[in-house]
Amino acid sequence: MTTTPTASTTDPAAAQQPRSLLRNRSYLLMMSGLTAQAFGAGVAAFAVPLLAYAVTGSVWQAGVVSAVGHVGALLATLPAGVVADRVDRRRLVVVSASLAALAWAGAALAALAGVLGAVHLAGVLLVSSVAGAFVDPSVAGAFRSVVPAQQLSSAYAAVQGRDAAASLVAGPLGGVLYGIAHSAPLVAGAVGHLATAVCTWFVREPLNADTAEARRTRPAAALREGLRYVWSVPLFRICLGLFAVINVAINALLLAITLDLTAGGTPAAQIGLLSGTAGASMLVGAVIAPALVARVRVGVVTPVSLAMVAGSAVVMATTQEFVVLVAALGLGVLGVPAANAGLAGYAAAITPPQMQGRFSSVMELSGVVAMPLAPLVGGGLLAAAGLPTTLVVLAAVLGTAVVAVWCARPVRRIGLPATWADDAIDA
Repeated sequence: MTTTPTASTTDPAAAQQPRSLLRNRSYLLMMSGLTAQAFGAGVAAFAVPLLAYAVTGSVWQAGVVSAVGHVGALLATLPAGVVADRVDRRRLVVVSASLAALAWAGAALAALAGVLGAVHLAGVLLVSSVAGAFVDPSVAGAFRSVVPAQQLSSAYAAVQGRDAAASLVAGPLGGVLYGIAHSAPLVAGAVGHLATAVCTWFVREPLNADTAEARRTRPAAALREGLRYVWSVPLFRICLGLFAVINVAINALLLAITLDLTAGGTPAAQIGLLSGTAGASMLVGAVIAPALVARVRVGVVTPVSLAMVAGSAVVMATTQEFVVLVAALGLGVLGVPAANAGLAGYAAAITPPQMQGRFSSVMELSGVVAMPLAPLVGGGLLAAAGLPTTLVVLAAVLGTAVVAVWCARPVRRIGLPATWADDAIDA
């Protein structure tokens, strides 16, 4: 890894005296839109397994519907990173979020008319996931353009808090709305994506580096450039493999619990309480994340947070009492926001501005791969062996990942935010 003495030689934002994020208009606009999207999409996503089970009558087929719906993101993620570095990111977010809003609105109308089927639901998820594949690298690059390097850990902690708050509200609200009308959660998804499009449209600040320079490189060559960059950094190589496994395990665990409760006749509002408890725990974790990351190295926070998730899975496997599930899941995810904020902030701080979109899309693969695989793994294990065995298997996978992360020197060596700029990689 080639390093520069400070970030100020390569990062114009860091050359200025940072102002409070609460006074950063572009950041606040983007966060406002993305927050509305997180809440709306969370409500819609909560309803998807319930809708899929309602139209198929099978936990396995419900998992397949969810998996098929995410294939688009798997195919679009890498090209999306190239596009995000070559075109106006603001317009790309507006167009992509608007398409997702239209897809969810169409699904809501179909559900209201009583004609929403499994194929239509999978198609909506497909369009939404493709749109998200273009929004995510654009937003990642945009954040790096409007937030100084030394404030990235706080900005990403706020993102974790936003997502946690959305999880806290989305489950209970989704359960209530689903009980009122199956179309209601889908309307929330449409409104949330529309808010992202509108708020991003009003951002005045440029969200790209030199796009003219980027367009001089052919798209295929630009993609190879991004892949080479990620592969050249040992930390990123490790994260690609390990975090793909971790994302599959965690998402499969959550889906298996949701489907088991649904098949057992648990009311949607009660299932929403489980999701809400996890969201509340992550919200608390996000509040303490900036202070924790400022005092404890990310290389320590990350394996400890994973160990907490693995431990909670073991506890949940011993008994399926609803109260135990709620308590164990809530405690298990408490450390996740700090680990996510630390790793995301460090990666953004050391990556050159003109490489942000491609870097984000390549790294996003670890999460994108999990989206179609997690429903298949969770639904398949649940159908074949039941919930206790499913949780034990996934706990073992997470435990193996904890050991691997702890033994990975590139992860262990990540220091406190004050030192991140020293690791900035030359363009």
